[in-house]
Amino acid sequence: MFHAEKSRDLLIEWLREMVNNAKANGVIFGLSGGIDSAVVAGLAKIAFPSTSLGVIMPCHSHPQDKEDALLVARAIDLTTEEVDLEPSFDYLIETTGVDPKSMAAHNLKPRLRAASLSLIGQSKGYLVLGCSNGAEWYTGYFTKFGDSAADLLPIARLVKSEVREMARLLGIPDKIISKVPTAGLWDGQTDEDELGITYDDLDNFILTGTGNRKAIEIIEEFHQKSTHKRQMPPMGPVVRG
Repeated sequence: MFHAEKSRDLLIEWLREMVNNAKANGVIFGLSGGIDSAVVAGLAKIAFPSTSLGVIMPCHSHPQDKEDALLVARAIDLTTEEVDLEPSFDYLIETTGVDPKSMAAHNLKPRLRAASLSLIGQSKGYLVLGCSNGAEWYTGYFTKFGDSAADLLPIARLVKSEVREMARLLGIPDKIISKVPTAGLWDGQTDEDELGITYDDLDNFILTGTGNRKAIEIIEEFHQKSTHKRQMPPMGPVVRG
């Protein structure tokens, strides 16, 4: 059984300890308008009331995402900055000649966001918080060198249902909690459509190890194929005499 209040308090204490151990000044994270980044924002704001920064980074995104991000910021009184990544994205796509509709191009968006967070974060002495939840982490549903590029992953052990419960506890607006999960990689994209399974399927399997046969096969295939995303890069051999 998930203990939301105890988990909240433990995560806040953990964030403070990690930042203190790193001798950092605060935390920074992307604010997408989705529930995962909203929960990270809520935890960060409590842990660091004056040194937590949410960065809104539109990149050919739906305008509503920015409005939802600002809604979250107002609800928890969070300081935000905006970085428009469209010019950088367009320049790279044009100069490299990569198909703008390719997966490589879609994955460029979170990679540009990661670079922006690292740039701003280092300039302020802030640690970068990633917003991947437990279901995403297990299946590898994140971009390598993109949204996984973080110093800390506060909610990577929370399944989606637990993220929703935590969001309610943190006072995240209902509109955000009920929003259809999407990585925002292209127009109309949703997490569940791309994965081919529901978050309920994922939550159930991660928590109990059970589920319908098809869902389990899909989940385990995603997990196996994404192993490299959760590991440090392999190092080559060397011979010394």
